[in-house]
Amino acid sequence: MLTRVLGRSGMKVSALCLGTMTFGKEADEAASRAIVDRFLDAGGNFVDTADVYNGGVSEEIVGRALGARRDRVILATKGRLPTSDDVNDQGAGRRHLTRALDASLRRLGTDWIDLYQVHWPDPSVPLEETLSTLDSFVRAGKVRAVGLSNYLGKDIQKAIDLCDRYGWAPISSHQPQYSLLVREIELDTLPLCAHERIAVLPWSPLGGGVLTGKYATAAEVPADTRVAAAPPKAQANQLSDHNLAVARAVGEVAAALGRSSAQVALNWVLHRPGVTAPILGARHVGQLDDNLAAEGWQLDEAHVEQLDRASRTPLPYPHSMYRMIIR
Repeated sequence: MLTRVLGRSGMKVSALCLGTMTFGKEADEAASRAIVDRFLDAGGNFVDTADVYNGGVSEEIVGRALGARRDRVILATKGRLPTSDDVNDQGAGRRHLTRALDASLRRLGTDWIDLYQVHWPDPSVPLEETLSTLDSFVRAGKVRAVGLSNYLGKDIQKAIDLCDRYGWAPISSHQPQYSLLVREIELDTLPLCAHERIAVLPWSPLGGGVLTGKYATAAEVPADTRVAAAPPKAQANQLSDHNLAVARAVGEVAAALGRSSAQVALNWVLHRPGVTAPILGARHVGQLDDNLAAEGWQLDEAHVEQLDRASRTPLPYPHSMYRMIIR
């Protein structure tokens, strides 16, 4: 599998990252272990989890599944969100992140995390406290590199500047939502990360499954899907006319290429400028195999333009004017 450098860290990661949010819920331990085995056998070396995934069970399964193979994997996890009913068991402050990291290390059965990420911003804590805490993890040898997730571009830039000013461990990655259905990071975050050599690790590159082609209309929702389990308003948002039109465009390209819709949608994200490694989610090995086949080839320019055109939405000011100027 193709490898890419993880931002400023110097570590090399597979161009597809295995996400493990399904572990312990949609995939039991046996299925999860089979998914990990298949991913590593295919040449993958990048695995992402989080302390909140299924109450910590995901981390526990990942640790057991890796076992003696831990050294060959770039292991990433995240902390910030509540993991108990303790009012202080959350946030991006020193107290919680320190406890969260130690708990993740125990669950994963490892002495270090290759990439530790702040899962969401925390407006109640100064960014300086969050970043200095991450730096202390690196200095203690518990973490090799640090990253952010779901941050605004302006806050990523502030974090970069603070780390440079105080000599703290640099921001190596950012994990945002990005797909043909959610392209807002192209406005500022993606160019910023490319300029600052920050790895971009998109989550939900298949738009919550909408881009796999399994939803023909908003009225036809398979019972065993995430959309079916979502509240009515969330279902309506995910299966909007625009999203279904994009999914149809993906299906047209897939049919022309003899590929699955998932492979086409993933390939589009994989080759976007600035993207390092899209995060794959799978409930079983068959689903993973289909996703892995998104790597090793590239959409031609005409098909990329077709997908870009179908997924383009009106931009807010001043981005709308900027688009006109750069044309």
